[in-house]
Formats: sequence, C-alpha cells, structure tokens
Amino acid sequence: MPSPPLFEIVPNLSEGRDPAVIDEAIAAVQRSGARVLHRTSDDVHHRSVLTIAGSGQQVLDAGIALAGVAVERIDLRRHRGVHPRIGALDVLPFVPLGSARLDDAAALAHRAGAAIWQRYRLPSFYYGAAARRPDRRLLAYIRSGEFEGLASRFADPAWAPDEGNIALHPSAGAIAIGARDVLVAFNVELATNDLAAAREIARLIREQGGGLRTLRALAFPRGETVQVSLNVTNYCATPLYRIVEMIRTLAGERGIEVAGSELIGCLPRAAVEASAAYYLGVSSL
Repeated sequence: MPSPPLFEIVPNLSEGRDPAVIDEAIAAVQRSGARVLHRTSDDVHHRSVLTIAGSGQQVLDAGIALAGVAVERIDLRRHRGVHPRIGALDVLPFVPLGSARLDDAAALAHRAGAAIWQRYRLPSFYYGAAARRPDRRLLAYIRSGEFEGLASRFADPAWAPDEGNIALHPSAGAIAIGARDVLVAFNVELATNDLAAAREIARLIREQGGGLRTLRALAFPRGETVQVSLNVTNYCATPLYRIVEMIRTLAGERGIEVAGSELIGCLPRAAVEASAAYYLGVSSL
C-alpha cells in the first residue's frame, strides 16, 4: 500500500529561556509518533520554533499535544520578549509535503483548532489557506494588539475567534492556526544598534512596502546589534541571496555592515542550491 501523505507543522512556542519546557514539548510530540526535525530557541525573542513531520494524524496529534504543554507550562501574563505573540502556543501552521495538498493541510488545521478548544478551552484564529474570512489570511493582522490586546479586541464582534466563544485563555491566550506552503524563515544581523535603520530597511524590502515579492520583514533589537527578521513565502520567486544582497546594499548606504545571518528551522535543498550557485558564480549545482 502507498505511504500516507506527509505534512509538516512548525509550531512557535512563547518560551525561549527554559529548555526544560521545550524538552517536555518535544517529548509530547514524540509520543504522537511524529518526528522532530529541528528545534531552535532564542532568549531575546523569548520564543522557540520546532519543525515536525509525519502523517496527517501524527502532526494533528502532535499539535494538540503541544497546546496541552503550552497551557500547562507557559504563562503569558509573565512573558516578555521582542517578538509579537498572542498565545503560549502562538502559531501552528500545517504544511503539505510531497503529494499532500494544501486543502488537506487546511482541514487538519480546522480539526486541530476544534480539538484544542474542546480539550483546553483555548480559542483559535485561522489564517493562510485555513482562513475562514479573507481579512484573516495574514498572520500579522491576527497578531495585531498581541496577547495584551485580545480582551479589548473581543469586544468587537468582528474579532470573535474562529474556534471558541471567549476572548482568550487567561494564561495561554489564543492560537493562530494556519495552512500554508513551505516557508523559509531566516534573520540577517546588522552590525549596529540603530533599530530605526533596521526598521527602515525591513519596510523597504518587504512586499507590503513595495519591495520583494512574497517577502515579510520586521526588525528587532539584539543588544549590540539589530536583526532584520524575514519570512520568505515563495523562495523560488524571491531567492535568499537576492534578499541578503538587497539588505547589504541598503545597509551599506547607511554606513552599516551585515554581521551575519541565521536560519530558523529547515529549508528546501533547492533554496540552498540557488544561493550557493549565485555566490559560486556557476549556472547550477
């Protein structure tokens, strides 16, 4: 018999400083039968990102289990980090791999939201291909106001969660649950503490500001440096080397050097090969 379609989930947990909590989350995922491909934590963002793969049922069970760990171990009332968030399990995207389809990923997202509400009374908003309303397709729109603004936002009927009839769980907030294609997340560090310059660069390069297609960009402080944080929703349309070189040019115009870059999670081999070919000066690898 053919193998079942494979899916990926890339949960973002609002905990980047206590490795014991992330270890507990990974143990919960492993009990579901799904496989943890990668983990990364950041204490400034106070956030961890896991990359998990498995069958539809396995990643569904993993996502539900992670919500349980988040409710039990993370209290957003005491959480402070530079990254925007609405929930302890802040983001839970379902991603089709191989022969799996995006609409199947959206169906898994809806099943996850319903099960998490039933078990933990944790409300959810659906975004991306799982969105039930066109104005909720963008994750940034759902996260506007963050955890602290959820209760007041709920006063507007237009902001009712897609799953659940309360504004938020008192300590765990809400979840943005989505379906999307493969996304590449990486950060470019600038050798400056000039956050205003980094924000200007992020505004110039992102699609919403008239920059590169499929690119989303924010800027965050990191002590002696600043970071341009990037999500590439179509790495074929917008190769990684083009983003880095555009940032290098804009930073250079402001007398700033690029200090390095950081990959968050996994990325397709084709994305690596395209950038390697560019920097090696060859037509293909």
